[in-house]
Amino acid sequence: MLAELSPALIAEVQDAAKLLVSKQRICILTGAGISAESGIPTFRDKQTGLWENYKAEDLATPEAFSRDPALVWSWYQWRRKLVADKKPNPAHVALAHWQRLARVNHQQLTLITQNVDDLHEQAGSIVTHLHGNLARNRCNQCQTPYKSTSDNLHSSEVLHSSEVLHSSEVLHSSDVDAIDAEALITCSHCDGYIRPDIVWFGESLPVQAWQTAEEAAADCEVFISIGTSSLVYPAAGLSQLAKQNGAKVIEINPNPTPNTIVDIIIKEKAGLIMPLLVKQITGS
Repeated sequence: MLAELSPALIAEVQDAAKLLVSKQRICILTGAGISAESGIPTFRDKQTGLWENYKAEDLATPEAFSRDPALVWSWYQWRRKLVADKKPNPAHVALAHWQRLARVNHQQLTLITQNVDDLHEQAGSIVTHLHGNLARNRCNQCQTPYKSTSDNLHSSEVLHSSEVLHSSEVLHSSDVDAIDAEALITCSHCDGYIRPDIVWFGESLPVQAWQTAEEAAADCEVFISIGTSSLVYPAAGLSQLAKQNGAKVIEINPNPTPNTIVDIIIKEKAGLIMPLLVKQITGS
């Protein structure tokens, strides 16, 4: 696989491996780029099909859900369908392998993601989600987690809307497998609408997840950014926090952003780089 890389990239990978093999505390932040390599569209990608006239940033907001909950729910069902058959790529697999070996070797490797898919978990990683999880739902009003089964679904919990897309266009995910996809669901505790457990634009990040990320970034010896532009705050501030506390910063991204705090830039897809990097670090 090294033959696929330019001499300059090979040197960058080797430099990164030499740095990482001697360190004990590593923090890794992954973004949309690593999921895109598995075929999951990013928010920057143009919407397709029935959603081509909508912008993602106009649907993923509390205001949009208040204005038209049926529309937003249907869009997320469609997004769930898009990711339902997606699998971890070599970057996810390499990170999971490294994390397993790190635990055995008493190395602290904290994996943080901005992504809402479960590809890291599918690969076997332990990961902290900053922006929520597409597979989960919760009440928009009282925040109670929602998990449906065919046994506990009652007709009083389902409100149908003619404005929602036909069920053939949306996904019946594991959390809503017993529910008609044209249905809005209400919470059994407070009658509020059930929504995806996603952090929307304008909302705060989960307190515990952000605390984990901040602590890992502040304490790490090396901070690695994979597939993210490092422009979206507050997550983008993690690399700066790490740098301020003496860490080296590595960025792996085919389209890296100009950033003076980065020590090593590897301008290539994570699926190509991570297996090579992890092999050089771990020897396997």
